[in-house]
Amino acid sequence: MTNWRAIFGHDSPYEPQVDGIETAIETGQEGGYTVIEGACGTGKTMIALTAGIDLVRDPDTDYERVLVLTSVKQQLRQFEADLETINENLSADWDPISGLTLVGKADVCPYNREGAAGIDDGNVYDRCETLRDRTRDLTGEGGETTAQNLAARARSQQIGLADSGTRASDGRFLETAGEPTPYPPELPEYGEGGPVGAETEYCPFYAQYLEDLPDDEDGAAAEAVPYDFTDAGMVTPEELVARSVRHGTCPHSVMGAALGEVEVVIGNYYHAFDPRTVGSFTGALLDDSTFVVCDEAHMLEPRVRDLVSEGVADATLRDAETELSRVIQPVKFEREGRQAEGGSKTADADLVRGELNESGVSFEELNRTLEFVRDLRAELDRRVTASLDRNYRGWQSNLTELDDEEIPLRDPSKPAEDELSEWAREAGYGDADWVRAEAVGAVAGRILNEAEDEDRSRAAPAVGRVLGEWYRQDHTDYFREIELERTWDDTEPADSWRRAYNARLALHNCVPSDAIGDRLGMFGGGILMSATLEPMDAFTEVTGLQYLAREDDRPVVERRYGLHFPAENRESFAVSAPKFTYDNRGRPGEENPTRRSYANAIAKVARLPGNVLVGMPSYAEAEWAAGVLEDRIEKPILRDAASDDETTQSLKADFFAGDGKVLVTSLRGTLTEGVDYSGDRLAAAVVCGVPIVNTSSPRTKAVRRAYEDAFGDGFTYALTIPAVRKARQAIGRVIRSPDDVGVRVLLDERYARESWDSVRPYLPADGEFQPVSPDMLDVGLERFRSRLSSQ
Repeated sequence: MTNWRAIFGHDSPYEPQVDGIETAIETGQEGGYTVIEGACGTGKTMIALTAGIDLVRDPDTDYERVLVLTSVKQQLRQFEADLETINENLSADWDPISGLTLVGKADVCPYNREGAAGIDDGNVYDRCETLRDRTRDLTGEGGETTAQNLAARARSQQIGLADSGTRASDGRFLETAGEPTPYPPELPEYGEGGPVGAETEYCPFYAQYLEDLPDDEDGAAAEAVPYDFTDAGMVTPEELVARSVRHGTCPHSVMGAALGEVEVVIGNYYHAFDPRTVGSFTGALLDDSTFVVCDEAHMLEPRVRDLVSEGVADATLRDAETELSRVIQPVKFEREGRQAEGGSKTADADLVRGELNESGVSFEELNRTLEFVRDLRAELDRRVTASLDRNYRGWQSNLTELDDEEIPLRDPSKPAEDELSEWAREAGYGDADWVRAEAVGAVAGRILNEAEDEDRSRAAPAVGRVLGEWYRQDHTDYFREIELERTWDDTEPADSWRRAYNARLALHNCVPSDAIGDRLGMFGGGILMSATLEPMDAFTEVTGLQYLAREDDRPVVERRYGLHFPAENRESFAVSAPKFTYDNRGRPGEENPTRRSYANAIAKVARLPGNVLVGMPSYAEAEWAAGVLEDRIEKPILRDAASDDETTQSLKADFFAGDGKVLVTSLRGTLTEGVDYSGDRLAAAVVCGVPIVNTSSPRTKAVRRAYEDAFGDGFTYALTIPAVRKARQAIGRVIRSPDDVGVRVLLDERYARESWDSVRPYLPADGEFQPVSPDMLDVGLERFRSRLSSQ
């Protein structure tokens, strides 16, 4: 065992930290994974960083970096803070641990950050790619100038403005992250000797980056990073931007160049599991020299399911149809002896033929794919219209009353070929039409970008990719349906469903265990950790870890660490109220014994001093609970609803400010996970019911059936266990430090009693949540009130 205590950022580790670090190091040395369920306060981030850095710094291992993946921004900041703590406490004979946080272009582009040069969140990715391409074209082989000259021209433009006393259009030169840049806020142009109006916009930050790249092929891109890794320590995105723009170089390019050089990389799940992000940015990290840390690992399964699922919207099909028509038009018109329609900027026939010849795609395949996409969109329209006619009589005159809908393309409980594939075959479209759509879409996108001298996202490649996946994937693990999402578009006809809906052809990966396991198998080893992973055997099964252990003989070691804060600071109850199921409670607003029982219990907890969090199975039930409390208690009642992030953050700030309040939310919302309620921010939390998702949803039925085929018990694996983890996450908001005092209440007899549908086996085995009757809840709460008053 190496001296990991030289890395650990504090004087004395907790006992669970000692065990966790030493277990993770030993397991990592054998190429295995450590799975940790640790309650809040275990110090999981420090466990992971200490173990990973120890392995990286150990000359006897092949590890070169730690890759941290988390789905919660607050946890990302915690890893940054813990790495800074480690560096602050390293002995003088140690070099600082280098670290880097990965973010998107929108967060680091100087122009986007300051709203300059017409670049904003809506166009930053396309504009960036276009400007990079133009900069490379100007400076590459056969280009008109050099990167050094482009950067110098932009710098001299600023100097000229300053010397002349002229101010930039927004009253200042471009500054961001507290640093002045060497360039003005408008994009420079290059047009040496050309006609007026033929100048080419370029990015001076990217030009400087190209200038800093080594000339020889053996040179490392890291040489273009304008700071020294050996003494920089943890570099946050804000610091990366500041260091980069001070030098005049591109922060996002610097991030990519530094990616493979730093010892700790902190990112999101999509940096390891999203096929497009991995292919274009982080792929070099996915090998056995990386020790991976999956934080908030209870979210790994649903997050990866979303990342490896596919879909294409009706509007994207429409745009792909237009793009394919524009590529076909010049060749078609040439053959017919006609001129292309005036006023439209499109490809010429020679360009189209050249690209087709180079790619191996025929002109006939272009036409065939256009017909396929056009007919596919018409079939989508027919199916949506037929579904609305069946379910919403007279829907054309009541568009504002339509709800989100799913239109399954097969019986979700019986794996079989989907109806859209059947329609295509009967319409004369065969295997080749599905498969070749991907190549056709890709070449159409390239032709349009070259014709318009603008590298931006096109619809045709996206549609082609989805059609290829639709054909390739099986019908058990993948479920196909049409999703209808409520929206409003005044430009569509008044009686069209497109006025009220976004429609999407969706290809859902029901069982992502193969995708997760295959990806984890690429790393040298790692840690998966969360406060809510039990039952461990189910977790390791659905994440593919058991397969790695069985087939690859890689160790998978489990560790469980409970709350080690003073037990006298908390009360925990599992109340045997009637099951909060639809059959028992009915619709919100109904009067029945179940709702009366829950209304009484929620009100009892809500009357406790301080802030109280009430978690309900849905936003509709949250609205009911808030109404009940408004009639019964004097505290301010805050009700969360499905809304944008800004509104949610404002609600959270209101809850934390001033005297005690009650916040009522959905357990499937964003306020019950990853939010810091430490200190006096939360005195009690009550969870009502087991938040199992809508079991009547076609997608849910398909996932359940797929899990039955894969693991045997679909309902438990796909629905019950994730629901209990949601409840545990919410209840875990109360006790966040040794000084926190609070009450935790699980309200539903399934938490309290053993029965055929009991979820008690999925609670921690420490026995803290003692079963009580609704009447005895008063006794426990009074005991807590007395404890508070005596402090």
